[in-house]
Amino acid sequence: MRKGRRRYYDLFSHFYDRFIALHSRRDEQSTRYFLVDSARLEGVDDPHLLDICCGTGSVVLAFARKYPEGTSIGLDFSRGMLRRAKEKDSAGSANFLEADASLLPFSNAVFDAVVCSHALYELKGEAPMEALKEMKRVVKSGRTVLIMEHEVPERLFIRFLFRLRMALVGSAGAAGFLVAGLEPFKRLFSEVHLSHSPSGKSRLIRCIK
Repeated sequence: MRKGRRRYYDLFSHFYDRFIALHSRRDEQSTRYFLVDSARLEGVDDPHLLDICCGTGSVVLAFARKYPEGTSIGLDFSRGMLRRAKEKDSAGSANFLEADASLLPFSNAVFDAVVCSHALYELKGEAPMEALKEMKRVVKSGRTVLIMEHEVPERLFIRFLFRLRMALVGSAGAAGFLVAGLEPFKRLFSEVHLSHSPSGKSRLIRCIK
């Protein structure tokens, strides 16, 4: 099953950016800026940022552009997604790594911010909670883990595509995990805050270790 999921994402990498543009329309850039600003890394010397399930790299590259003096790492288990991300990064401003979100290959407390954008609900079984535990483990004390997820789209056709994608690769357990609100996050983190993107199409859960 894992090999099948990887093949799906490798194939989806060829269409992913167009799908996001269709869903987001003119809001994609403002949502990304909102996410980057929410990390609150101003004043941090050499900030270290980890983007979990980075896909084609749009978020990690936005961090790399805002904090060129820092280290930005995008992690995904799909080689196709990582290939597209590297193609975007012609300047070599970020680092990309193939790995599992539930078993991060990093030491404890090494990142100033950890981000997972529009991906947590796609993980299967216990993977969402395991991934959250790993994010908490690798972020520094007092620093932030940012989880951004889609609100259910209002447009009928985009809602249909969203639900179809959830049915194909999402997990009922993971979806329920997110529908549960902030409770799963409060079990792990000392502070949890909910906000919404300027467009209202995404919600942001800001977790402080």
